[in-house]
Amino acid sequence: MTKEELLEKANSLPLAPGVYLMHGKDGEVIYVGKAKKLKNRVSQYFQAGRGHNLKTHTMVGLVDTFDTIIVGSEFEALVLENALIKQYMPRYNILLKDDKGYPFVRLSREAYPKFSIVSRVSDDGARYFGPYGMRQETRSALDAVKAALHLPTCNKTFPRDIGKERPCLNHHMGRCDGFCRAELTAEEYNRRIDLAVQLLEGKVRLVTSRLEEEMQKAAEELQFEEAAALRDRIAAIKVLSKRQKVLAGVCADTDVWGLYLGAKCCYAVLHYEEGQLTGREAELFDASALDDRAEILSALLLQYYGGRSVLPREICLPEGIEDQEVLEQLLTEKVGHKVTLRVPQRGERAQVLQMAETNAREEAERQTSSQERADKTLELLGKLLGLAETPEWMESYDISNTGADDIVASMVVFHGSRPAKDRYRRFRIKEVEGHPDDYKSMEEVLTRRLTHYMEKDKKFMPLPDVMLIDGGEQHAKVARRVTERFGLAIPIFGMVKDDRHRTRALVTPEGREIGIQGTQVVFSLIGRIQEETHRFAITFNRESHGKSVRGSALDSIPGVGEVRRTALLKHFKSLKAIKEASLEELQAVVPKNTAQAVFEWAHSAQET
Repeated sequence: MTKEELLEKANSLPLAPGVYLMHGKDGEVIYVGKAKKLKNRVSQYFQAGRGHNLKTHTMVGLVDTFDTIIVGSEFEALVLENALIKQYMPRYNILLKDDKGYPFVRLSREAYPKFSIVSRVSDDGARYFGPYGMRQETRSALDAVKAALHLPTCNKTFPRDIGKERPCLNHHMGRCDGFCRAELTAEEYNRRIDLAVQLLEGKVRLVTSRLEEEMQKAAEELQFEEAAALRDRIAAIKVLSKRQKVLAGVCADTDVWGLYLGAKCCYAVLHYEEGQLTGREAELFDASALDDRAEILSALLLQYYGGRSVLPREICLPEGIEDQEVLEQLLTEKVGHKVTLRVPQRGERAQVLQMAETNAREEAERQTSSQERADKTLELLGKLLGLAETPEWMESYDISNTGADDIVASMVVFHGSRPAKDRYRRFRIKEVEGHPDDYKSMEEVLTRRLTHYMEKDKKFMPLPDVMLIDGGEQHAKVARRVTERFGLAIPIFGMVKDDRHRTRALVTPEGREIGIQGTQVVFSLIGRIQEETHRFAITFNRESHGKSVRGSALDSIPGVGEVRRTALLKHFKSLKAIKEASLEELQAVVPKNTAQAVFEWAHSAQET
């Protein structure tokens, strides 16, 4: 179907909630989305001038047709969208690893149930907890639960092995109560298993309260050894509640999310219980730094919590999402207790949120080499600017002046994300007279630069993939006019500054602004280029101005050329010292007739 036919079909949709499936030419589902009003949402994809981001623009270009499913509410649309994403795994949806990548804790269904760690849930009558985070940390936490309740960790099978052998070393070390002995019953074993289940469900306070009641009762009945054992068990559980490392299940009251979109994209989740940080989970995922953060966050939340059996009561997010209330309703109904999504703006929650963002950024950068980071930054820049290929060579220009007689320009070159200082060039403006004119100065500089190229000057080869002009739309127009005069087609962008003199956007010669502040790595690169160009121009201007001030006065004296002027300045350090020098002091530096001329010039200047 053509774009016009797709728009016509979208405009015929009802203003009702539902789910839409975008199909490519081969019938593959390439994107699944939801909408409060299908007509409004789907038609936006095919309307001209909607200003889609690069990912959406690419996806829309591949759509051949689409299907819709109308549902009764926005809530039902959210549930259906999640199910269809898992079914079709569309390439333009944000996709996390499916649940088989995460470990579950399995509790078998038998007279003496056992815990184990598995990769997926099976329909075998057993009870499952999770999914959790890393397998090693899940195993460590499960071992800690067993140790706190003195449950067996050996390979014996009960009741088959009860009474056959002496208890193992764990029993003698006080780590296990020895359920292989005949005096311990199946009822006591299952009572401990129930306590372990409650711990895995996050009911730490309930378990410790029950054990404290039993300890008090044992003490009142003078069963001091039993009371002491219960006391130690309570202490172990309290330590466990603060130090356990199961990520997203045990003791989860608050999850705090951090999101980083850069060369690699990563989310980090910090898990808190009663003010204590109990775990952290961080994972890379496939997305682009140019994608919408709120849309990515919404997709991550739905997939992350959609397959979990234990959820926190509060989830703190770095920014709001469109379907926040609907997602709250879905998660609340899923677990049977209120789940609240909030976006902290200040206070301790906001500080913790910043820590989660830092975790996400550092994890992404840790797994990104410097070369990968540079390549991805240039790739993002190329996509932002709409270039056919990733830029490799970039030239940046700036004009600096202290009056019509001291106008200079700098040409700074970046190869990839690094400055190529051996290719820097300086220009002294020659054709501008009367008063400073940045536009004419830029025209002169670019004309001379491209003339060198046309004359096969190796110092000015090759041509850049992008020209960055320090200035706005008019500067970019001047640069475009010069390149067209030479018959060259070089992408040109002006660097537009904010109130703090930082480049906030790039602008085309046609006046279209391209925001870069939302893409941190690109913003940083353009900022570095702009600062380096400005620094190089200012340095050259100061050097040139200093030479002209020092040299102009001395050059007017008969007999003083470049060599003698340099000798005088080197010896006396300044014009003032030269003027105050005696004739004998001057004769010690230059010949007598020159010294006499300098002495007379100095005294006539003083009289004037």
